[in-house]
Amino acid sequence: MENGLLDRVEGNANVHRWSEQTQFEKGDSIAAGYMSELSGYTRISVTQNNLQELKEIWDHWGNETKQLFYGNYGDLPYLLDVQIDEHLFRAFAQFWNPAYSCFTFGEVDLVPTVKEYTALLRCPKFQVDRIYSRAVNVPTFWKKLMAITGMSEQWITARIKEKGECKCISWDALKGLILTHPDETKRVDVFALSLYGLMVFPRALGYVDEATTDLFHRLSKRVTSVPAILVETFRSLGTCRKAGAGRFVGCAQLLLAWFYSHFRFIDKVVCRVFFEDYSPLKDIVTSTRKTDVPEENWIALLQNLQSKDVEWRAPWMIPGEILYRCGSFNWVPLLEIWGAIGYAPLLVLRQFSLRQFVPATHGLTQSEFAYRRADCKKRVSEISSAWNKTCRLKGVAISPATTPRYVEWRGRRINDNIPEPNMEGARLIEEYLQVMPSELEIMKQEFERKNLELKKRIAKLEEEKMYLSLDIDVQKMEVEKERKEKRKIEEDRDDLKEHYKKAQVSLRRAKIGGSSDQL
Repeated sequence: MENGLLDRVEGNANVHRWSEQTQFEKGDSIAAGYMSELSGYTRISVTQNNLQELKEIWDHWGNETKQLFYGNYGDLPYLLDVQIDEHLFRAFAQFWNPAYSCFTFGEVDLVPTVKEYTALLRCPKFQVDRIYSRAVNVPTFWKKLMAITGMSEQWITARIKEKGECKCISWDALKGLILTHPDETKRVDVFALSLYGLMVFPRALGYVDEATTDLFHRLSKRVTSVPAILVETFRSLGTCRKAGAGRFVGCAQLLLAWFYSHFRFIDKVVCRVFFEDYSPLKDIVTSTRKTDVPEENWIALLQNLQSKDVEWRAPWMIPGEILYRCGSFNWVPLLEIWGAIGYAPLLVLRQFSLRQFVPATHGLTQSEFAYRRADCKKRVSEISSAWNKTCRLKGVAISPATTPRYVEWRGRRINDNIPEPNMEGARLIEEYLQVMPSELEIMKQEFERKNLELKKRIAKLEEEKMYLSLDIDVQKMEVEKERKEKRKIEEDRDDLKEHYKKAQVSLRRAKIGGSSDQL
């Protein structure tokens, strides 16, 4: 926020009274008689860009270049190591509640907040109240790319492509710059732009589009990208749920990292939050977790979720003031590169270790709009002005975790079409996370077992054949030896016969010679 004097901090008791009174006078986000148009199941795709080349470039960089990136753009590169668990993602997407801009799991409401995403991304240059909004006189696409890359107009214009209704630049063109640009700062800037275009806002696969470039260009003015990231997450989930199918085009890696932090049965990370160089994302990425749990198990687990199963305050969150509304809005309106939406931090006070009271939610359903609408400029201007008059809550943890009025309100609240709790078939969380093999997997295991047995039998037959071959060889050698011995005996016999004949001849001659001498 440019004028800090307009930032108002209020005590818990005052905000509590204001919120309940506002909700009583204006009502909920949706009223009695509301008929949800959401389908019972949303076929959501989590198709992502292949980030392997980005990861290889990052891994190849030295520590000095990495520190330059951290100082300018925060901890985004850690998200390159987050594996997308599609079963889990498709499961928890079923619980997105567009009417309240939050996830509703059983008796639990949860939503990523500006404060949480800011803590996760850890970007030192973010000015938390300086949000992105589309400028009236936006520089042309090629001018923004020139400022970011330092390349010539001719080089830029030759590489701009048309993808549908928007202009883009390909990852291949940006990759070449990252690998060959002589200026280290520009290499880091282009790498960061690629992360935003391919991972944070992956609308055009393989390309970085003009809208993303506009947001990135504004980061140099200390604008925070967090509200824009949250808006695209909320709007993309809502669009898929309303259509019954679609591709999620928000930052799936960051949403999963946030999700893991709130569920102790998935992950338990020892956080060193008071260390200056501590990175929550680094801890989340390096921890191990189950990735082979079927989607139906996740859905059954989440629809029966209870308060005791949730890590309400993420272990890496440091308590502090909470932005809960802006200007005349009763909640926090958020702007992004393609549209806007609102969300109510007061709906999830337990995520800040505060006692949950009835939140002001009236108007949330009507808060979303795309920039294609005729009145979008007026509404964008209203939201931008509202962020110059922010209201924050400063409170302390009070027991119990919820007020009686909140429990009553939560019990009668009308939600959009989300999976309802089914306590009759509920099981222990550990049982849901046990991987039960499907019929196909059982057949595969049986085939592999029989295949192994067959291999053992073949190996045994081969062994017997080898021994049989050895026996045959030994017998052949014995026969050959006997033949040689027989030939030797026969040869010795023949020699003896020859010697005997010669001896007889000599004997006869000797006798004849003796007879002659006597005569």
